[in-house]
Amino acid sequence: MPKVTVDGQEIEVPAGATVLQACELAGKEIPRFCYHERLSIAGNCRMCLVEVKPGPPKPQASCALPATEGQEIRTDSEMVKKAREGVMEFLLINHPLDCPICDQGGECDLQDQAMAYGRGGSRYHENKRAVTSKNMGPLIKTIMTRCIHCTRCVRFSEEIAGVDEIGALYRGEDMQITTYLEQAAKHELSANVIDLCPVGALTSGPYAFESRPWELKKTLGIDVSDAVGSNIRIDSRGREVLRVLPRINDDVNEEWISDKARYQVDGLTRRRLDKVFIRRRGKLEAASWDEAFKKIAAAKPGKSIAAVAGDIVDCETMFAAKALLKASGSSLIESRQTGMDYDVSNLAAVNFNSTFAGIEEADAILIIGSHVRWEAPLVNVRLRKAAKRGAKVFIVGPEWETTYPASFLGADLSVLDNLPAEVNDAFKGAEKPAVILGAAGFGAKAHGKALAVAEALGAEFNALHISAARMGALMLGFAQKGGIADLVAAKPKVVLALGADEVDWSQFGDSLKVYIGHHGDNGAHAADIILPAAAYTEKPGTYVNSEGRVQMSDKAVFAPGDAREDWTILRALADALGVKVGFDSFDQLRAAMTAEVPALGVEGLADYGKLSRAPKDAKASGKIGHAVKDFYLTNPIARASTVMQQCSAELLHGETMQEAAE
Repeated sequence: MPKVTVDGQEIEVPAGATVLQACELAGKEIPRFCYHERLSIAGNCRMCLVEVKPGPPKPQASCALPATEGQEIRTDSEMVKKAREGVMEFLLINHPLDCPICDQGGECDLQDQAMAYGRGGSRYHENKRAVTSKNMGPLIKTIMTRCIHCTRCVRFSEEIAGVDEIGALYRGEDMQITTYLEQAAKHELSANVIDLCPVGALTSGPYAFESRPWELKKTLGIDVSDAVGSNIRIDSRGREVLRVLPRINDDVNEEWISDKARYQVDGLTRRRLDKVFIRRRGKLEAASWDEAFKKIAAAKPGKSIAAVAGDIVDCETMFAAKALLKASGSSLIESRQTGMDYDVSNLAAVNFNSTFAGIEEADAILIIGSHVRWEAPLVNVRLRKAAKRGAKVFIVGPEWETTYPASFLGADLSVLDNLPAEVNDAFKGAEKPAVILGAAGFGAKAHGKALAVAEALGAEFNALHISAARMGALMLGFAQKGGIADLVAAKPKVVLALGADEVDWSQFGDSLKVYIGHHGDNGAHAADIILPAAAYTEKPGTYVNSEGRVQMSDKAVFAPGDAREDWTILRALADALGVKVGFDSFDQLRAAMTAEVPALGVEGLADYGKLSRAPKDAKASGKIGHAVKDFYLTNPIARASTVMQQCSAELLHGETMQEAAE
């Protein structure tokens, strides 16, 4: 490890580190615009200039200069100060004076660094250049006159997302960053360029002119739009969530989130259930909580009560429902809404065992029944990294546009009985092979066969779910051996739908259907009684992602109207039914839950033990489809979101959005 001296302080730096990284290790702040830890080095902006000896007597770009033994680095000399002032003056030559009306104001790198490192005045009096704004779709608002050509957006699209949609045209003063042919950026991670942009050239379209950063209350949360469990920051003002931003977690989402996680939040204020409703004479009519509880109690369910959990429910809600049913003498609980009934006796057999970070090191990957780009965009980013390192990727299922080289083996599951020679050869020589089974694979009853294939290939088995609630539900035992068909066969008098919107409710014809949820979606339309509940931003909760990582989310805002946190509704319902559930507060509920399932009380990866042996006679046949038909509309919040509806119409279905005058 080379030793360098930074402003008189001698430190050791890792081999291969740059001078900029050496300065950061020494606790020195180095200004930069183009450099980003997760992107390749461009050396465009020259803001990170330092003085280095031995070397030419001039400032050098620290981001592109390797740190070597014996270097003397100065970050505070007069030469460095003047050089940075000069670079900042050049950067501001064509930058418009937009700060009062710019959405980046208050969190703008250019603004902050101009204050810290600029010279306080400009000697440039010529006309500033102007650049026409570009169409980058419904999510990204562009004002390209502000662009300083750091190329972070270009490098993100090419290197992380794997979609070559943004690039530069022309040269010198005429250079412009644009999407090719001015088409919208159509990939699932496109809005991350907004966070990357160090100036106000790329800002959030839906959030434009909504608020300033200092007005917002910031709450730590967990995304529920897929089973990755991305770490997010929920920014709210008053009782409304205005935006969601990613938080850094290298093990889960690095520092990216999907467009759906970022922009579905406008759906939190639309189609909301904020009153109790009871169906009378075929129509839902507003009612009181007492009326609703009396009607449920009048059904005298006793043991004949069932509960179905939705895809974005927290563990506490499911545990409260389980406690209510247990006190009533029922065990009719299920969370797999669409009828899946795979074996859940061994949780390691339904877990992403490689972990998201670990899958990057896989060198042979077989994906069965998963459109990873739509089901878990951030796992697709990891798979792309593995492919860039030389991993061979094979996919069983319908073709989709991967962002890395992959071989499609066909959509028929019978291919698993006799895998092509190229697959066997790739796995034979692999050190860290992996098999990934997606939601469509589970739906096609290929779970047993996938386990057998992973065992035969000597590969790590990984289950990639699409429901944020799935692993938590399975840890709580929220599943029947025969799936939802067992609940239908039991013909319960009362069915509690905990935000369950994907169920075919016509199966429960004679049951009293009680919907406890937050949006007027499919479940609410089929319900006999609606009890308004809180969305994921309106309650604290525990979520477990697809790799078995337990994470906790905080409450950002209050639920609207008469809506209540789910556990309080179930606690009141227990009183109405005359049973005791053993908790009266959220803390008591969480304590009872962690007493039953200790792993849910410890943040981090849960230990599911060893993977059980695969069934010997496992078979799988038939065509396999896509579990997700529309990336932007997968849950009730997203379906209520006008931004997600616009993305679906414009980006997936090619429709042009009509303006008001049209």
